[in-house]
Amino acid sequence: MISEKMEAALNEQLNKEFFSSYLYLSMAAYFENKGLPGMANWMKLQAEEEHQHGTKFYEFIIKGGRRIKLTSIEEPKFEWTSAKNAFEESLAHEQFITKSINELTDLAIQEKDHATKTFLQWFVDEQLEEEATVQQIVESFKLVSDHPAGLFMLDRELGQRMQGAAE
Repeated sequence: MISEKMEAALNEQLNKEFFSSYLYLSMAAYFENKGLPGMANWMKLQAEEEHQHGTKFYEFIIKGGRRIKLTSIEEPKFEWTSAKNAFEESLAHEQFITKSINELTDLAIQEKDHATKTFLQWFVDEQLEEEATVQQIVESFKLVSDHPAGLFMLDRELGQRMQGAAE
């Protein structure tokens, strides 16, 4: 049985996941405005994936017999200094989410909530993949520097991402 303390922490994470979706949708809009449709596509798919993560928390909390508490979604940033800067901030955000998932897992262990710990293991693994993927994109930006041709190629490459490819 999910404790009240765990319920509150799971709801907090659910809301962080929905904010993540909102943030990535804002980044997609930024890229659309900058004429980078591949990066916009990548971020739109990331937004959908984060929404799915929030939905997984929603379903787990309900299945655990607890209540959902949706909170206001903070207005996300909508302007970045460059495409590289947006992906650097995406990496920082993923690191923040990883820390949050790890703290949630620690709480599940402390509460001796084995079902929640098992549920969270998927997210622990997912965050490792998420960080590695965005880190690689940031490294690619470092390689292309400010060369327009490199940015064009990177945009095309990121546009190849398809639904479910990073899940």
